Amino acid sequence: MSKKQKKADAAPAATVPTATMTDLRLDLLMRLSDLPGVPGQEDAVRALVLAELDGLVDEVRVDAMGNVIARRAPRKPRKGEVAERVMISAHMDEIGFLVRFIDDRGFVRVQALGGFDTRNLFARDVTVHARGGALPGILTPGGKPVHIATPEERKKIPEVREFFIDLGLSADEVRAQVRVGDMVTLDQTARQVGRLVCGKAMDDRASVFLLLETLRALRGQELRHELIAVFSTQEEVGLRGAITAAYGVQPTVGIGLDVTLAVDTPGVGPDEAVTHVGQGIGIKVFDSSMISHRGLVDQFWDLAQERGIPAQLEVLALGGTDGAAIQRSREGVPTLTLSLPTRYIHTVVEAVHVDDLRAGVDLLVAYLR
Repeated sequence: MSKKQKKADAAPAATVPTATMTDLRLDLLMRLSDLPGVPGQEDAVRALVLAELDGLVDEVRVDAMGNVIARRAPRKPRKGEVAERVMISAHMDEIGFLVRFIDDRGFVRVQALGGFDTRNLFARDVTVHARGGALPGILTPGGKPVHIATPEERKKIPEVREFFIDLGLSADEVRAQVRVGDMVTLDQTARQVGRLVCGKAMDDRASVFLLLETLRALRGQELRHELIAVFSTQEEVGLRGAITAAYGVQPTVGIGLDVTLAVDTPGVGPDEAVTHVGQGIGIKVFDSSMISHRGLVDQFWDLAQERGIPAQLEVLALGGTDGAAIQRSREGVPTLTLSLPTRYIHTVVEAVHVDDLRAGVDLLVAYLR
């Protein structure tokens, strides 16, 4: 085992107060979810993140990719201690679309940014974010309505290329206001449903929120480790922002923050649930982009057990997070991902549980202290 791995395996934390449900600013989470920000156009989210970071970090900058990189300095190491440079990354972008074509009747065709299950895209309200202002639209696939469709046509699941946006304007009016490359987002206002908070972009604004709340909980407290909080761009199209951020930051320990599947709903067997909402923060063991550093998995799991912080181990057959980008940076970085169990991922009603958010904050605070 390398020296870097040994250091990553041993980072005891002092006892710290934990957050409570009333401490979590769920209004901020819902504001973050409501903001538009597809890959490459995360401007509105970045502006809110920068405003929220005021007074929480020692320095902050925005790099060439649009990543927000914020730093908290550690306390002076005590005898025998080694301070790590811990990069924690949560992505600001959401799945969405770009305008790719306007036809002769003014209907807009789109390019998907991120993975969509098109069964969830029928007859959706969308917004086209044109330079002159936001335009409301209706997204739906081409084809016949159910009244005149054949049984075979009713069963067909369309591809993204078959969808179009109706802006209710003539072709000339559309072309005068809309350009190829304009951002398109799905419309949905976040809300609380029992102990869930659901909205269109909990992937990954819930983790952006978790990271901001962690920084807020650490305000005025000494940190054992140097903390580099990264709010990354373009994750949904290939972890692009985190790749460049990790290369520049040169962390010694990496932590990705993202959502994961919680398929703890009717119609799915228990072996496919991955995680369960309300049962704690997920500690990722495996996904198709990375295998978490085993020493870090054990350390975070043991820390959660010692502090009574709800946690669950996660194996995800398909998917990836910023953790994979950090892990592969330069000569490699010991990395794991903390995952928020989330129902209905990649829909407009992605749902996270308040107890899991609180557990994520508590575990990060305990580790960094």
